[in-house]
Amino acid sequence: MNHWIRVILIAAVSTSCVTTSAHEKKVAELEAVRAAQDREAAARQQALQAGLDALETKRAALESQAKDLGQQLAQATGERDKLRKSLDDSSALVDEFRKRLEKLGQNVEKLTSERGQLAGALDATRERLEELRKQKAAAEALAATFQSLLTRLKSMIDAGQLKVIIRDGRMLIAMPNDVLFDSGRTDLKKDAQATLTNVAQVLATISDRRFLVAGHTDNVPIRTERFPSNWELSTARAVEVTRFLVAHGMRPEVLAAAGYGEFDPVAPNEPDTRSLNRRIEIVLQPNLGELPSLEGLHAGPAASK
Repeated sequence: MNHWIRVILIAAVSTSCVTTSAHEKKVAELEAVRAAQDREAAARQQALQAGLDALETKRAALESQAKDLGQQLAQATGERDKLRKSLDDSSALVDEFRKRLEKLGQNVEKLTSERGQLAGALDATRERLEELRKQKAAAEALAATFQSLLTRLKSMIDAGQLKVIIRDGRMLIAMPNDVLFDSGRTDLKKDAQATLTNVAQVLATISDRRFLVAGHTDNVPIRTERFPSNWELSTARAVEVTRFLVAHGMRPEVLAAAGYGEFDPVAPNEPDTRSLNRRIEIVLQPNLGELPSLEGLHAGPAASK
């Protein structure tokens, strides 16, 4: 740029027609151009320096990040090596325990099998305990019902009109036929009706039971047109008592009548004890909850042909 300024000045001096005033003006213009160019050059230099400074700052930041990443990588590598060593140690320990178990003849599969068997036995024991608990509760309920009947029928028991007993695992009220019926007849005696009325009132309050009215005789045979055998006589007497109980407050759907004739004696059919077999029994039927569970039972061997 200065070269061109010198050329212009030489040209101006060599021209004799150029005046001093014009010369000075031209010099001033050239100086202004030079000053502008200097300012432009300074601004560019400043901008370049600023760019360099920014790049230097970014480079320093990248170096710092690289240093941090290097430290983190080294730390992660160390932790990985520790975990790997711990895993190796654990694997070695597991192998050692497995060898010990195998040496003792107790491998993992056998222990798992035994644990399953023990769990099954424990479940079966729990089920059995629950079944026993239910049976105990049922027995306690039966005992409470028995005691209640004894208390509420005490006056008739004391008078010899009936007995409350448990026979063959069943609770029942037993009344002598001689109290209820005349010999060979099925119509109730007047005094027996008062006794049965009281019995009906007591049994009507037992809402969770069914009752079987069972007629029994001694082994002295009867052969009449109406009663060809003791079965018919005992059944007719049971039906008569059943009808009377229904008429005095008991629900018919909880009652049934049956005749056993002379085939379910409670005493020898001898002259002194034969009368004990002539009786009416009102049997309290067991609830299903009082019966032992049928689960787990298997069919027996097939009957031989």
